[in-house]
Amino acid sequence: MPIYEYRCADCRRRVSILWRTLAEAQTAEARCPRCGGTRLTRLVSRVAVLRSEEARLDALMDSDSLADVDENDPKSIARWMRKMSKEIGEDAGEEFEEVVDRLEAGQTPEQIEKDMPELGLGDASEPSIDAN
Repeated sequence: MPIYEYRCADCRRRVSILWRTLAEAQTAEARCPRCGGTRLTRLVSRVAVLRSEEARLDALMDSDSLADVDENDPKSIARWMRKMSKEIGEDAGEEFEEVVDRLEAGQTPEQIEKDMPELGLGDASEPSIDAN
């Protein structure tokens, strides 16, 4: 069952239509499910490529993907962090978003650490748990 995307010239919206068969999609007249219009233009749909988590992480660590990261430019670091977050596909939380927003605004990592001490991995004065 193919799903095709269209742009409706009447309501100017992008719509998806599920056809029962490929033959029906080729012969039947497409009708906008929102407004009932028939002036639809078929669009090229996005393609999703499934990759394993390992393949996604390998792509992130590829030297080509790191070539444009300037460790001295907070905005460059923020771009890479957003790319990393998108590639992983999980919500990194509000703190992550705040850190990236601050980097995009030009704050340095040192300034962010000073302003947000709760982001640290723990206070050096806290006792550590000894595994022995």
